[in-house]
Amino acid sequence: MNFLYKIFFILLLNTTPLLADEASDWLKGEIDVILDAYKNTSISNIDRFNLIEDTININFAGKAIGRLVAGKAYSSALQKTQEEYILLFKKHLALNIASIMQGYSNQEYKLINSKYDEKNKVSLIDMEIKSDTNKIKVTWRVKEHKDRFFVIDFMVAGISLIQTKRSEFNSMLKKMDGNLGKLNDVLRSQNESSYSIIIN
Repeated sequence: MNFLYKIFFILLLNTTPLLADEASDWLKGEIDVILDAYKNTSISNIDRFNLIEDTININFAGKAIGRLVAGKAYSSALQKTQEEYILLFKKHLALNIASIMQGYSNQEYKLINSKYDEKNKVSLIDMEIKSDTNKIKVTWRVKEHKDRFFVIDFMVAGISLIQTKRSEFNSMLKKMDGNLGKLNDVLRSQNESSYSIIIN
């Protein structure tokens, strides 16, 4: 951690842990909302997914992640195609997380470490998920923007969501000559199929 002026050094030491702790408290609250929905057996699959989708749309930097994942195909597409892609990508992201959560069976989790990356203005929050047989480490990257927090990426066992999706989408876009409209068609079909599985 470097600041240009040494006079701020003590201030930095005092405030950066607070920033990370605030982000951790926020993240825990949002995770608990989703987990509580899975513990509540009276909630229908449709309502449960709607809750997850709303939570993802509010708390994930979906547009920024989607743009990074699509790369040049996004920047070269028409605005209408871009807007449709972002909506489809956000739905795709929510469906992916809902699919992962279908395997939830009251595993325990705890936030085991948090630190603030001053250079990139990002909180890195480590979460450990325990089951009877193993432990999984998830690292969340959380950024504050306009006085609120957003998830900008997360890594499971060191594998980044953004890197995984970028590789997956780049592979598809190469077969489509970088045509974002064609990718939208594929995403729409995938989303419809995934949604049908999740709500039934």
